[in-house]
Amino acid sequence: MRKFLVLLILLTFTVPAYAATIYKWVDKDGVVNYTDDYNKVPFLYHDRVEVLEFFTERVSPVQPPQTTPGIKEEIRADIYGRDETWWREKVHPWKEQLKEATANYERVHSKFMEKAEELSARRFGSRTQYKTNIIELDRLKEEMFKYGDQIAEANEILEKLSKEAKETKADPAWLE
Repeated sequence: MRKFLVLLILLTFTVPAYAATIYKWVDKDGVVNYTDDYNKVPFLYHDRVEVLEFFTERVSPVQPPQTTPGIKEEIRADIYGRDETWWREKVHPWKEQLKEATANYERVHSKFMEKAEELSARRFGSRTQYKTNIIELDRLKEEMFKYGDQIAEANEILEKLSKEAKETKADPAWLE
């Protein structure tokens, strides 16, 4: 048993030591990220990456890869590093909801107006037909309220996003 332990200790010290390079960065949400491949670091964080080399106990800033001389890459992002894609993905669903809710509201409003005109034109219909038309008008009115609420919600969120974009110095064109 003792020989095995000595052999194990000798093998442990004879294994070559390799330095590991780890890249560390903090994203826009304050989350610390690590990777062993510099190419996996998002472009927006290349200037903020730290290199951690194990077995050397040295921390140094990353030297960015060389680019073609004379060509400057323009990084367009807000103060939190969020780019055009992030803003467009944030705004797109609300614009779609606004567009869909507006179309539905207009469709239901048109039906409501037709039914209301039909009801006013038929003054001498049966009492049952009259009540049925009133119930239909109430249903259409409720549907219009539902779509109106969706429109108001989408407009409210889009307004908040617009204010946030101004505060974070994002390009307003990204919200279009």
